[in-house]
Amino acid sequence: MMDLTGLDTRPAQTWGGLRLVPLVRREPIEDLRLHAKVYGDELSMVHLPDKTLYTAYIPHAFVASWTGDGTPAAAYGTQLGQPLRHMSIRTRRRMARRVDKNRLRFLPLHLAVEGYLALHFGGPVVAWEEWSRQALVHGLSPRSEEAYAGAEVRGLEDALRIFEIYPGQCGLLLYAGDTLASAFVVPHPEDYRALHPTLVRDMYGELIHDYALFYPARDFPPVIDESAVASLADLRAEAVRAERDWAGFHDSVMAAGLLRAPARVEEVYRMGRFTLSRFLPAFERKSENHIGEMINDADGRPAYLKTFRLSEAQVRRGHLLSTLAEHDWSLPAAAESLRVSAAELGLRLERAGFGHLLRQDVLDGYRKALSERSRRTRRGGAASPPA
Repeated sequence: MMDLTGLDTRPAQTWGGLRLVPLVRREPIEDLRLHAKVYGDELSMVHLPDKTLYTAYIPHAFVASWTGDGTPAAAYGTQLGQPLRHMSIRTRRRMARRVDKNRLRFLPLHLAVEGYLALHFGGPVVAWEEWSRQALVHGLSPRSEEAYAGAEVRGLEDALRIFEIYPGQCGLLLYAGDTLASAFVVPHPEDYRALHPTLVRDMYGELIHDYALFYPARDFPPVIDESAVASLADLRAEAVRAERDWAGFHDSVMAAGLLRAPARVEEVYRMGRFTLSRFLPAFERKSENHIGEMINDADGRPAYLKTFRLSEAQVRRGHLLSTLAEHDWSLPAAAESLRVSAAELGLRLERAGFGHLLRQDVLDGYRKALSERSRRTRRGGAASPPA
């Protein structure tokens, strides 16, 4: 289970279809600090350790600074403004790279998205006859996904601009149409104030973009028991109770999908008593699935968290790839586990964008088999019942 120990939920603020739920730390983390390094608005190419390339629009990096003895870490400061324009494509070395003795530069959210894109990227591990030569030689390359910039999410820029930052706030849960879009947590309130504007430059999934357009946030007015109010102290107590009830409802219902344990966690870098990791979900259909990255302390408590909500199509692709990998890329075995025929699984792969992994003659044969079965079914359905 994902642990948000030390973070308390505060009353939400809404704007159109967006709901922003602040998270406040009881005690700030002093020996780890974050600041942003702003990049230009050109595409970036990141060279990865396995000699592959990751290409995306990367508006900024985060730099983590820490101390090894628990003393307060220096905050280098964040400067935001118009991105600098330099060249058409910028190259970078690795998703996470040490830039000084106690400083690490990493690419927020892109670290997590690259982990999703790398899912079984090598392709079939056994040369079964159904797979194309391209799949056997090049795996899933090239592999791509689409996302929306925060500036394209309706109302987000205005919501972030007018949002009231709470004292001690170190995080935010963002909802669109009361569907959880992303989580963002940092070590220190000063870090949050500096990094709050970067949320409009983050990337968000198709589901969130559409929900912000078409689904308004519902109103959850606090319920005050008038019979229990006879003084200002009573009113204050009722307000505290209503705030506590809202926090309990939010944490147990609205944020429940986020707090489920990730299916896979990959350690990326150790920073003294902190560890940077990225995680993938179980790719459960018709359910919330979040990818993300986190920095936890030695006790597992979160110092940093950033997540991305996958669309149903992205969940489907992850589910198909994971199922194939579980069965050594044997199409019949994977199809049996999904309770479908190999032909049906083959066409599912094509609809998910993986049709190029199958030999063309195999794919044509699957289409023909399903077409003939469909005709037989229609003829059988039209037959007269026996006398």
